[in-house]
Amino acid sequence: MTPRNRESLIFERSVPGKVGMDLPRLDVPEAKDTRPEKLRRKGFDAMPSVSEVDVIRHFTRLSKWNYGVDDGLYPLGSCTMKHNPRLNEKTSGLPGFTDSHPMAPAEHVQGNLALIHTLQEWLKEITGLDAVTLQPSAGAAGELTGVMLIRAYHVAHGSKRRVILIPDSAHGTNPATAAMAGYEVLEIASQADGTVSFEDVTDAAGKVRKGLLTLARELGDEIAGLMITNPNTLGVFEYRIKDIAEVIHGVGGLVYMDGANMNALVGVARPGDFGVDVMHLNLHKTFSTPHGGGGPGSGPVACTKALEPFLPRPVVVRETQRVGEGQVARHTYRLDWDRPSSMGKVHTFFGNFGILVRALTYCLSHGGDGLREATLRAIVNANYIRKQLEGTYHLEYQTPTLHEVIFDDHDLAQHDIHTLDVAKGLIDRGFHPPTIYFPAIVHGALMIEPTESEGKDELDAFIDAMKDIAREAAENPEALHQAPVRAPMRRLDETTAARKPVLRWVKG
Repeated sequence: MTPRNRESLIFERSVPGKVGMDLPRLDVPEAKDTRPEKLRRKGFDAMPSVSEVDVIRHFTRLSKWNYGVDDGLYPLGSCTMKHNPRLNEKTSGLPGFTDSHPMAPAEHVQGNLALIHTLQEWLKEITGLDAVTLQPSAGAAGELTGVMLIRAYHVAHGSKRRVILIPDSAHGTNPATAAMAGYEVLEIASQADGTVSFEDVTDAAGKVRKGLLTLARELGDEIAGLMITNPNTLGVFEYRIKDIAEVIHGVGGLVYMDGANMNALVGVARPGDFGVDVMHLNLHKTFSTPHGGGGPGSGPVACTKALEPFLPRPVVVRETQRVGEGQVARHTYRLDWDRPSSMGKVHTFFGNFGILVRALTYCLSHGGDGLREATLRAIVNANYIRKQLEGTYHLEYQTPTLHEVIFDDHDLAQHDIHTLDVAKGLIDRGFHPPTIYFPAIVHGALMIEPTESEGKDELDAFIDAMKDIAREAAENPEALHQAPVRAPMRRLDETTAARKPVLRWVKG
């Protein structure tokens, strides 16, 4: 018998012949199945036979085990799991949005196209760039779109550049994106303050790692561009970003900025103003829609005028006519497909449209001043946690940080307590763990981002939990080794689960 604090698989509850619905007897001739034999389903053995009550109770029990941003602080560093205002859900559920067909003629969906165009204008102002595409459906898709724009630009100018430079403090998807786009990736070393090093750096093992100036001098016109995260994954702002851009532009390359950390910049600083040529944004992070469970997402790309011709097609264009005696402006919107230099489509229609609706709702409800306030509050919250935990947890980099702070397990290791133990201890104390073991340049990293959603009481409760874990590490480390003891599931063999996942249930 399965204990009540555990849950068996829905397949294990299956009883042959048990159903949750009843269909009327077929009273018309059965349609002939014209599909090839190999495509025909031989039966429904792969589906569980359960009642409606079984299904409802099974998934309701599982949902109670889950921890989401509506339960409390969700401090995933670099992922910006902030509160999703319910107003967003109301607007995205309006019939004019949910009932419109993506293949409807432009004249029938003028409101939808107006929304897309308006959001593009907001994002252009926020980024300080000249053009935006809303097609990419996630941050990684936005990254790939941005790098493909860089490739299209160089190809159009007859340049066969082969290298993308990426700092060691960048997001892990950046080198994968550059490689997918056909580029060779070379890493730029960070200096002692966690920012991009212009000069060569000698690491602890005595190995010389190349800085930006050396790579630019050695590679020159082989450099297609630089992918940089700013603030970087340490939460540190690359304060020499304009100088970095000048170096890259000096050899004819372009600067791509990973916008995953824009929650630290919106309304305060515009990437276009400090030399960025192309970047992506995460609407499902910076503009509020939580992105747990694999989606849905939206990763718009903004770029300079020089890259605009290569944007995915179509783009939404607004046309203005003056009508009536008073010459009142009348706006109409159309899809512009006539873009001969376009890189083509990267997603059907306009990606995950519901996320676009939520993002514009977030912008309009905040206004420009509200977006700035949200950014500043996110920075204050992260620095409050940093100040309260300094001395309790080790900080590898002492450089001032913005929206997130990265502690590590250096001081806890003397008690044989490591980052994973801290994460499991937080579960027992009612909190979702932060991002762990990332960024890779910090050994045993604990990457904490509270966002602007949290009030002081919630922050204080989290701080108290972290301090309690540090106390327990010194006084009773074995208790942390056993954590979590209050969760429905104890520690899993995560390495085996990742390398040898069991993806199919086989009846025993």
